[in-house]
Amino acid sequence: MILKLKKQDLKDFLEEKVILYNNPKFIESDPIQIPHQFSKKEDIEIAAFLTSTIAWGNRKSIIKNANRMMEMLDHSPFEFVTQHQKSDLERFEGFVHRTFNSEDLKQFVISLHHIYQNHQGLEAVFAKHAENTSLQHSIHNFKNVFFEQPHLERTKKHVSDPLKNSAAKRINMFLRWMVRKDNNGVDFGIWETLYPSQLSCPLDVHSGNVARKLGLLKRKQNDGKALNELDRALRKLDSKDPVKYDFALFGLGIFEGF
Repeated sequence: MILKLKKQDLKDFLEEKVILYNNPKFIESDPIQIPHQFSKKEDIEIAAFLTSTIAWGNRKSIIKNANRMMEMLDHSPFEFVTQHQKSDLERFEGFVHRTFNSEDLKQFVISLHHIYQNHQGLEAVFAKHAENTSLQHSIHNFKNVFFEQPHLERTKKHVSDPLKNSAAKRINMFLRWMVRKDNNGVDFGIWETLYPSQLSCPLDVHSGNVARKLGLLKRKQNDGKALNELDRALRKLDSKDPVKYDFALFGLGIFEGF
């Protein structure tokens, strides 16, 4: 059943839910707690990227395995990524989160090293192909750069490509964490070269179902085309910070069973 609300009523309803969920209490049960363990920019963004990469499935399992990754990186992600020796990667043996395994984690560390060594870091890579109202081409470019190093073909599936009609939920969530800055204590807003107006909603089962019930989304699949449709709808509500409504859609779905 679709809940039919006038535009202003829908905006007011969602704004209330944003206020309810976009606060430090949200961190306690969310994977974003992992990068919140750090204060250095590079540590935050590497912890956030690795955590978001495994952010599917049971949330407790995501948090547990993300913490395990941080332990294996000696709780110094940037130092480990930029200074590790090949033999240091052996400690990842046995790591697994769903289909992401130790070989994938080794590749991610190698690719991240390449990005900091040769491309001025994660922010610079994502900023390079940014468009005024979208970072989807940036994500596509990022994937190309990420796999410039020799790699296993299997690992490529763990970095989505919006230009191949993926909703790229986990990378869009990572970008929300890095770019949104509203002083509410959840998102970090540590990337100065990108803007909230360029972000896309991390579209998953929960946010997609809620968006459909609110009439924000008609497409049934949670794919790249659905993301574009949802982006347009959310930008009509707030063009400067459309992705703040992710808190409302996610909260309504996960915590309220909307």
